[in-house]
Amino acid sequence: MDILIINGPNLNLLGFREPGIYGNDTLDSINAEIAKKAKLLDFDVEFFQSNHEGAIIDKLHEARNTKKGVILNAGAYTHYSYAIRDAIAAIKIPVVEVHLSNVDNREEFRRESVIAPVCAGSISGFGKNSYILGLYGLRTAIKN
Repeated sequence: MDILIINGPNLNLLGFREPGIYGNDTLDSINAEIAKKAKLLDFDVEFFQSNHEGAIIDKLHEARNTKKGVILNAGAYTHYSYAIRDAIAAIKIPVVEVHLSNVDNREEFRRESVIAPVCAGSISGFGKNSYILGLYGLRTAIKN
């Protein structure tokens, strides 16, 4: 079962960017752990990272024809990108929103997700394990 993992802006800097919040793991090391777990769950996973809103939207559009679902860490776009929200609503495949940090324990502006209402579910605060939990959530959403 083909799925897509999308990481948004600044996530390419994981391991260097605010390790007290995001941890010391790099995006590549996190992706390697996701790939191992995904294989156990019979997922074929593609990874994509971009700092550009339009590229994320284009990748979501492509996924509607080739993937069964998406795990999305939209980074800061979570809080204000109505364009990404509309793309998620348009593609008609399940999308699970994930965040490394507990966004509800952070700055006020991070507590609002404009994409959550069109996602199958949201997971935050478990570090890299948010993605692993997201795999289980996505598997459930695909089966429903």
